[in-house]
Amino acid sequence: MSNPDHITSIKVSTNAAQYFVESYYAALNHHRDTIPAFYMAPALLPGGKTLPSISFNGNQIPDVAALQSLFEQQIRQSHYEVQCYDCQVLNPNYLPEGTQGWPAKTGKNMTILVAVSGYVKYGNPKEATPRAFSDTFLLAPNPAASTSKQRLKNVKEWLIQTQNFRIVV
Repeated sequence: MSNPDHITSIKVSTNAAQYFVESYYAALNHHRDTIPAFYMAPALLPGGKTLPSISFNGNQIPDVAALQSLFEQQIRQSHYEVQCYDCQVLNPNYLPEGTQGWPAKTGKNMTILVAVSGYVKYGNPKEATPRAFSDTFLLAPNPAASTSKQRLKNVKEWLIQTQNFRIVV
């Protein structure tokens, strides 16, 4: 399989990052029941490490259900305001074992590092003090999205494989 050309990689990664950032933080702010749809299915790597790998303020979160529970039970109300984000293609030729992936010319068989920074308010957004945050993601292509039948069902093209969230101020 050949790597996509440079222009294709840039377009695909920046479009993916923009769509991801806009939809993920909108979900955190207003549609928390959709949070699990942003993450890859659980997987076990050699050596016992599990994916997706989620770190929230230095605490390892065991799985997506635990993350959703954290938001529903401990962080009942929050408002995220993204100030900036950037992305970088990490692996231009990523193809999970046992999958066919996208056609090579699409440039969608890649992993993308997305770095996000902004402010979050916990509690009532009109009264809470904004706190700066940094959130870093490794996005991987969703194998289910590459089949033509699934494309029609609005399946997310990119899923979170790794996340590291941190309050910085």
